[in-house]
Amino acid sequence: MRNDLQGLEISQKELQKLTNLPVNDELIIVTHPIKRLLRHVIEQVKGSEGATVVFIGVATLVFSYVILDVIIKIFASWVTIPSWILLIIVGFSAGSIIQVLLYFLWKQRIRNVKNNITHSLKILLNDVDRYNAVIKAIDINDQIEEAGNPEVVLKEREKVIEALKLTRHDLVRALKTEKILRENKKFIVSKSELFADNLATLTAMQVSEQASEHGRLLNEALQIALDVQHEMKSLQSQS
Repeated sequence: MRNDLQGLEISQKELQKLTNLPVNDELIIVTHPIKRLLRHVIEQVKGSEGATVVFIGVATLVFSYVILDVIIKIFASWVTIPSWILLIIVGFSAGSIIQVLLYFLWKQRIRNVKNNITHSLKILLNDVDRYNAVIKAIDINDQIEEAGNPEVVLKEREKVIEALKLTRHDLVRALKTEKILRENKKFIVSKSELFADNLATLTAMQVSEQASEHGRLLNEALQIALDVQHEMKSLQSQS
């Protein structure tokens, strides 16, 4: 991703902080971290430190096996199955228990979102998805250009980036305002700057070439800004 796109995307972590809700939360699968660890180990093995990585991995497995074997002999001498089989069973059982706990925790977080989400927040979350999609489209276009296709270069890129920055600013402000009103239903927003937006600036920047790629992106940013402005007015009327 090019430098001018860095930091423009509204990440899930930032979105959850802005809304104070676990929105777009995904269920954690215990096998995924293990797969990432294995891929990382394989990459390290292929590198110059491969022998060291293999040694550490084997040493860890042997150490775990020895510790479990000692514990069994001291506290569970009645166990007759081999220690290595017991190690597999314990690992599988622990993983299953952790996965069940993660599932119920995820369900609780999803229920929390459903119980607290408002109509305005649903619309703003959809606008965030559209906004992030525009950034992703630009990033993909940049990659295609860097692959040797100069004909797809984005014209007036600076204007598009500036429009996205203004749209991001309005989205963040709208999400903050929605959170204040949602968490403080009796609170009256007195600071008018919370409802100020950059729509006039975005409108002035809109180009007439709607069919062009940069025109389409600018228009998309403008449409998102219009949605945000509408929801800001709706929020203001609620106060």
